[in-house]
Amino acid sequence: MLDAAVGAGAPAAGRTSRWRWPRLSEVRRPAAVHAVLLAGYLIAGFIGNWTRALYLFRQMLPRERDSGLYSWDFWWMARSVTHLSNPYFSRYQAAPVGVPLAFHTLMPLPGVVMTPFTLAFGPALSINLLTVIAPGLTCYTMYRVARLWLPTQTGAIAAGAFFGLSTIMTWNAWFTLQLAVGGILIPVVLECAVRLSRRPGWPRAVRLGVVLGALVLIDQETAILAGLLGALALLPWLLRRPARGGDQVLVKLRSVVFAGLAFAVVGSPQFIATIQQTRAGDATASQAALSWDYKTYVATVQQMFAPSPRVAAFGLGQLHHYYYSTGPISLTMVCYGWVLSALALFGLAVFWRRRGTKPLALLWIGSSVLALGTAIGINQHITFIPLAQTWHGLRVSLIMPFTWVVRIPALSSFREPDRLTELGLVPAALLAAAGVDWLRRHLPPALVVVSVLAILEMGSVGAQNVPLVAMPAALPALDGPIAADHSRSIVVDVPFGVRSAVPLPGEGAPFDPQAQVLATADGHPRVIAYVSRLPARILAEVLRHPFYGDLMAAQDHPAALYRELLSSAKGDAGRLAAARLDARRMDVGWAIVWSHTPVILHYLRAVGFRFDYQADGVPVYRLAPAGQGPTA
Repeated sequence: MLDAAVGAGAPAAGRTSRWRWPRLSEVRRPAAVHAVLLAGYLIAGFIGNWTRALYLFRQMLPRERDSGLYSWDFWWMARSVTHLSNPYFSRYQAAPVGVPLAFHTLMPLPGVVMTPFTLAFGPALSINLLTVIAPGLTCYTMYRVARLWLPTQTGAIAAGAFFGLSTIMTWNAWFTLQLAVGGILIPVVLECAVRLSRRPGWPRAVRLGVVLGALVLIDQETAILAGLLGALALLPWLLRRPARGGDQVLVKLRSVVFAGLAFAVVGSPQFIATIQQTRAGDATASQAALSWDYKTYVATVQQMFAPSPRVAAFGLGQLHHYYYSTGPISLTMVCYGWVLSALALFGLAVFWRRRGTKPLALLWIGSSVLALGTAIGINQHITFIPLAQTWHGLRVSLIMPFTWVVRIPALSSFREPDRLTELGLVPAALLAAAGVDWLRRHLPPALVVVSVLAILEMGSVGAQNVPLVAMPAALPALDGPIAADHSRSIVVDVPFGVRSAVPLPGEGAPFDPQAQVLATADGHPRVIAYVSRLPARILAEVLRHPFYGDLMAAQDHPAALYRELLSSAKGDAGRLAAARLDARRMDVGWAIVWSHTPVILHYLRAVGFRFDYQADGVPVYRLAPAGQGPTA
C-alpha cells in the first residue's frame, strides 16, 4: 500500500527553536500542500520557458504558421461565443465559400475558457498565457497521479517535474499548443482510471468520462492517447474475476456505462460536428499524403534516447547536434533525454518487485516502438523494414504495431507516430521518479548531482535547430484602415493559399502567418485558409471563382497566365472581365501584398485594384468602385 502522506515531525521536548519556513511534509492542510506545489510548478515552468514568457508582456508570437492558426482559432471561438453561433463552420476563411472545422485543431474548450482574455486583450495574450502556464499545470497533474504509486512526496514531486518540464512537453507549449493543453489532462485520465479501479462508483466513473470528453474538445489525437492510457489502467480491474478478489460484473458494467455517458455528453458538440461533416463527405484525407506523414513524422531509436537539444543553451553544441543528426526534424520533440532515461532504467531496477513497475516498463517500451512508425529507424541512415510490404506506395514492416494501427479507419488520420513519445513519457517519468526516491533514501549526495544534470535537460529554451523569429501580435499602421472599414468586405492576401495540414494538390503558396493574426484584429473575412483537414471540395469551390482561379494561376504559372490573360495581343478580354465581375460580386475590398511577382501586380491592376497605401513595408491595394476602370 502507498503511504498516504509523509508524517510531520515534532520538535524535541524542552527545546526552543527560532522561526523557520515549514517543510512541505509539515504542512497539515492538504489544500495548502497542493497550493504550494502548484505555485512552485508554475514558477518552474515560467523559468524553464522564460523566453516565451517575455512574449506575454511584449505582445509577440513566434513567426510560425501555427501561431497564425491559433490566433484565428481563439478569435473565432470568442466571436462564436459572443454571437451564439456555430463554431464548427466559418465563412471567415476561404471566403465566401467557408470552411468546416470539425476536423480542425479548433480547441473549442480552451477557446471558450479564454474568451474573456481574448476579448479584452486579444488572442495573442490568450495563446501566450496558456503557453506559460501549461508546463506548470502539467507538472501538478502528473504529481497527483504519481502520489498514487510512489511511496514518498519527494518522488511524486520529481515525477511531476520530469513530465511537465521535459523538453517534449515544453516544446509542445512553444509550438503545438493543442498538445500542451491536452497534455495537462493526460495524467488526470490516468489518475481517474486508477481511482476508479480501486474504489468503483458512479461519481468516479463520471469524472473519468468528463475528463475524456473535455479532451475531445481540446485535441482529438490527445484524447485517443489518454483514452488508451486509461483503458490500459482499467484493464486489470476489468479482467479480474470476483473469485480472485475482483468486483462483480454489474459493478464494472455500471462504471463503464456512467463513464461512457459522461464522455458522450461532454464531447457531444465535437461528435455532432464530426458526424455532420462526415455525412457531407468532407471527412476524407488523401491516403497518399497520410502515408507520406507516416514516413516523415517518425522517431528513431537514437533520437528518442538522445540528450535533450535544450543543452545547447549551456554551450553544449555537440550534444544539441547529436539529437538533430540522428533523426528527422519534426513538428514535435521526441527525446526522453539522457538523465531521464538513465534514472528510469535505474528506477526500474530498484523497484522491479513493486506492483505496477513491470506494466510501466511495458508501456514505455510499447509507446517507443509505436513512435518508430512503420519501420525500425536506428538513426537517419540506418533503417530496417523486416517483413516489408508496399502499402499505398509506402514500404512498411508487418511486425511494427503502427503499421496496423493506421489501418483502423478511425485511427488512419493519426499521422504523426512520433507523438506517441508523449505517452511513453508518462511511465518514463514515474520510473525516473522511483529512482529519485531510492537515491533520496539511500544515497542523498548522488541525488544532488542527478538533480543538477536533470535541470540541464529540462525546458525547451535553445532546443530549436534554427533561430526563432518573432512577429508582433498587431500591425495597426498596416491594418488600421482595413479595421476602420466596417463593410466586412473580403481581404485577399498575397501569397495566396487555401491550405490543409494534409496537403492538397493546387492549394497554393504558404502565406505569411501574420495575415491570419491581422484577420483577428480587423474582423474581415479572408480568402486565405489554413485548416488541419481541409476538404478538397472547398479548395475546388474557391478556385471555381474566376478571380481566385486566375490569381492562383498568376502565382503558380505566371508566364502562362500573362500570355493567356494579360497580353495585349492575345489576352482573353472576356475572361478578364469575368474575373472583375466576380471580385465585385464577392465583395472583395482589399489586397495585402506581402510578396509578389510583376505578373501578380499586373493581374490585380487589370482586375481593378489600385494602390492605396503602404505600411510596415507592405503595400495595400483597394478594389476600385464599380464604374472606375483599372489603373495602369
